[in-house]
Parts: sequence; C-alpha cells; structure tokens
Amino acid sequence: MTESVRFKYGKKSLCLMIDKGCDHLQIKEPENAIDPERFKRDIYNALPDGLCSGARVAVVVADKTRLCGYDRFLPDLAGMLEEKGVGPDGVTFYIAYGTHARQREDESATAYGSLYDRYRFIHHDCRDKNAFRYLGKTRYNTRVHIRKDLLDSDLIIPFGALSHHYFAGYGGGRKLLFPGLGYIEDIYHNHSLFLDRTSKRLNPGCMPGTLEDNPLADDLKEIDAFNPVPRIHIHGILNSKGEVCRLTTGTTYADFLAACRQLDAYYRIKNGRQYRTVVISCGGYPKDINLIQAHKAINNAALFVKDGGNLMVMAQCPDGIGSETFLPYFTEKGFGHAFKRLGQSYEGNGGTALSMMSKTARINIFLKSDLDDRLCSAIGVVRSDLNRIQTVIDKTPQQDLACIYHAGLLIR
Repeated sequence: MTESVRFKYGKKSLCLMIDKGCDHLQIKEPENAIDPERFKRDIYNALPDGLCSGARVAVVVADKTRLCGYDRFLPDLAGMLEEKGVGPDGVTFYIAYGTHARQREDESATAYGSLYDRYRFIHHDCRDKNAFRYLGKTRYNTRVHIRKDLLDSDLIIPFGALSHHYFAGYGGGRKLLFPGLGYIEDIYHNHSLFLDRTSKRLNPGCMPGTLEDNPLADDLKEIDAFNPVPRIHIHGILNSKGEVCRLTTGTTYADFLAACRQLDAYYRIKNGRQYRTVVISCGGYPKDINLIQAHKAINNAALFVKDGGNLMVMAQCPDGIGSETFLPYFTEKGFGHAFKRLGQSYEGNGGTALSMMSKTARINIFLKSDLDDRLCSAIGVVRSDLNRIQTVIDKTPQQDLACIYHAGLLIR
C-alpha cells in the first residue's frame, strides 16, 4: 500500500507515492531546552574574574551560512561581559568566513541584530597575509598563521552551531577559529588531507561524525593548540528549522567532544543497512540553495545506498552550482586527473568535486533540480522529473527502499 509523502524542495515541497512498508529514516528533533537566564548565568560564571575595563575580548561568530541565533543571544553575551567590566570598547566580533565570500552589510545586520551597529565587527579576509603571525607547523606540515589581533586578545569566545562535516568530522567548535579565521594557504593544505596520496583516493577516515583516524580532524586539533589565548566556547545545537535548541559552554577539548555526542544523539542513526533505492530531501531552503550545499545531503545519504543502487535527490539549487572552482574538475580525464591536479595544488571546492565523482562512480544519482541538463550531465548525475523518479521508486521492492527527509542532517 502506498501513501503520498512530501519532500522539502526549496521553499515548497514535492509529493511522491511511497510504499508504507519501506524504511523511513528520520532525525530525532532536538527539543528546545534553552533557559535564557541559565544561559546568561553559565556565561557569567565561565568568564574569568580578572577581566576589567582594559581587557580585550574577541567573540568569533559564523557567517550567514551557519547562523546560531546570534540576533537573540549575542546581546545576552555582551551584557554578561559588561557586568564583568568589559564594555563595547573592549569587545571585537570576528566573522569567521573561512574562504567564503564576504556577506553584504544588510545581511550582517540581519544576522547579528542590534549589536552590529554598536560593536566593532571584523570581516575576516583569509587572503590578507599581513593580518597574520606565523607560529609554526603541525606534524602534517600545515603552516599555522593566526591573526595578530586575535593573539593580542585576553580572551576568545567562539560562538557557533555544531554540525556534522563531510570530511572534518564536525563543524563549529574549533573550526570557527580555523579554518574560520585562517590563512588561505593553511586552509587549503589542511583540506588537502582529505586526499590519500598513497592510495590515490579520498581518505576513508575523513567522514562526517568521525574524529578518530581522521587526519584532517587530527590536524585541526593540533592547529587549535598553537593558539595560547584562553578560550570559552559556546556550542549550539540546532533543529531542522535552524532554530537554536541547546547552548553549552566549555573550555576544553573534552567539552567539545561532549557537545558532539549531544549532536549525535539527534542526528546519527545506527542503521547499518544499505538499500537499492534511497529517496532524499536535502531539507529545503537554504540547504538546497545550490549544489555545493546540497552535496552535504548527497554525501550523507550515499552511505545508505548499495553499490550500483539509486539515490533520488530533491534539491532545487536555484543559485546553481554555488562555486566557480567546482565544475572545472569534471573533465573527460576523470577522477585520476582531478586527484593529481588537487594533489599538486589544492583549492576551492576541489575536494567536493572529488567526493561527487566518487559517488557517481559507485551509484546512480537522479536529481530533481533547477540545474539544467548540461550541468547535470557534466557532473555525472541524471536530471529527472518526478515521473522518472516515481518510476524508479515503483520498481523497487519495499524492503529495498528507504526515505530520508533531512539528508543533510542525518548520518550513519
């Protein structure tokens, strides 16, 4: 017996007829457990008593693609700093773009609320080498440059949402400082650890929700240790609508790991099965605003698909690919050529391109999207309408069919 099932697609939804007996793989929505007064109390208690009016505090926030209720919670943080004696003149906010483009002023005002006009906000530029101080190399030979003004701070408060990252294990936390406030050459060298140069494939340890045996994540941990300035991290956990449901503070790596376990409780599923056909939504707007964002869902969901199986993807991608450095890797020379090119000079979304290539070589990806036939063909996916997707679903036995409604959030 079938039923009509809705899959989020951009700012609307699409309906498909799905057998009731198939597996429906879903996240466990985080409940809203934020007590605003407790949050302020936790921040106040975590702030050192030695802060004074001359102290310099750096607050690190994410850009518009990874918001964490800043317009609501930054005033509380600023208020607790002021109670400790550090007013607006002593607090600087840093927007951790990494290699992302700078956002518009109106986007910043919307993202950070009333504080944006009252406090100093630094828009990080990863290409401005004069802003950095060189501190040494990691054992993975990543050169470590840290912003000079950040090193001159008395306290750093990274404030951001935790997430699963497709090759770094987890986003948020230490990633706000690096690559968020990193130097571009260091960032690309760290990201190049996604490539296993010995086997000439993507490193199997670089997976979402994986820190052990993940060289890229291990390198991030070592880079973080170069920074001597005391830190208080504020970790946020969001629900599928992007609303902040939990906020925890911590000062140690163990605190970061504890927050990651909280995230896993909602967004990791212990289902070891693979299926012939998996139907997914990326979660709708903005998670499917372009292909680079939609790839996160494709990456997560592909692990549930058998070799030679079908991944049916609902991703509108109204803004196209979302990167100028992604498509040029898709040439007739294939994965090996792209891998060699990236191994010589890692840049942009090259790792994402290799990740997509590795999936299209193993499974069939059908994409319902605004992307045109030419782009879809170039990246090795089949642009499909709902009728074609429905036909594949109808031909799949119920025991070999699964649906994932928030594939950008759910991991194995």
